[in-house]
Amino acid sequence: MASVRLDKWLWAARFFKTRALAKKAIEGGKVHYEGGRAKTSKAVEVGAIIRVPQGWDILEVEVLALSDQRRGAPEARALYRETEESVTRREREAEVRRLNNQVMQHPIKRPDKKQRREIQRFQRQQDD
Repeated sequence: MASVRLDKWLWAARFFKTRALAKKAIEGGKVHYEGGRAKTSKAVEVGAIIRVPQGWDILEVEVLALSDQRRGAPEARALYRETEESVTRREREAEVRRLNNQVMQHPIKRPDKKQRREIQRFQRQQDD
């Protein structure tokens, strides 16, 4: 395969569900090719480093192969390899998010009338 557009490769590698979503992310500056912003029509090269947002995380992947056809997930996974720095950063950030969720306890139920008054009284004291 001679060359593949960046939006088409991201779609084929299953980072985005549609090419339109891939295009929107690229044009919005969310996807970085070799450390800088790229255009949708940028030709992807084997060995290039691409930073792609995935939910809370930003994946940094190295291009291993080119494809302009969307196939199954195992075949799409063979198109790239996530860098070691990206893996460690992603795991560290996931651990931080997990610990933050443990610290923040969500109420079991909504506050009743007495509890709402106590909350409002506390907030007024904080404002003074």
